[in-house]
Amino acid sequence: MPEWLVLTLAMLAACAVVVVITLVRHRRAPEDEDPSETPDVIEYMTMWIGVVYAIVLGLAIAGVWEARSSAQDHVQTEAQALHEISERVRVYPADVRDRIRDDVNAYVGHVVHTEWQHMADSGEVTERGTELLDQVRADVTDYRPRTDFEAQAYQPVLDQMAAADQARNGRADSASPTMPGVVWFGLLAGAAVTIGMVFALQIRRTARELILAGLFSALIAFLLFLIWDFDAPYSRGITASADPFLNLFPGIKG
Repeated sequence: MPEWLVLTLAMLAACAVVVVITLVRHRRAPEDEDPSETPDVIEYMTMWIGVVYAIVLGLAIAGVWEARSSAQDHVQTEAQALHEISERVRVYPADVRDRIRDDVNAYVGHVVHTEWQHMADSGEVTERGTELLDQVRADVTDYRPRTDFEAQAYQPVLDQMAAADQARNGRADSASPTMPGVVWFGLLAGAAVTIGMVFALQIRRTARELILAGLFSALIAFLLFLIWDFDAPYSRGITASADPFLNLFPGIKG
């Protein structure tokens, strides 16, 4: 099911629940009930519950957005480090240079065409990708520079290899959802309490109040969907992109 359809259904369901509960409550309310007699303490509690929950939602959105940005940074760092390796080994002998570049291209091709989808499906990187990167590391570290010029390039290549490995580990850590289950419990429970406090204010069955209550519940549903959408950086909605690999290694697009 497309995510835009999931979002639309969630917002409509939230509105429908609020409207139905309001209509049922209005029908069962005593004839002498006066909505204007809501105790001040209830209004005060409703206000503070809304403020606290808004802060929690803001922190959750900021957290998942930062995680998504970090995931994209890992991809950019990894692609750039591998590109630097391919470029810096040009001072090596032709056979060594070609072997390293072929292994780098094999690794990048696997990441783009196979591992990326695997991360989206299972939330983890592949063992084959680890093996291919280990092969690149072996190519880089096992070579013994023969001239001073090659020796000057050797350490920077090792540094880029370490950066690529670190970025891959960061990408692996970012592949799974970042929000713990207890946080989701708090967000959903908080949404139920916050929307429930609307009925404590004894809203009436006027079009204005029903529209406002429906929009309020739809907004909360949208924000929760936004958090869920950003929680898995490589598999939902606005995902981290493999474009850095494609831009720096145009030969592996096919």
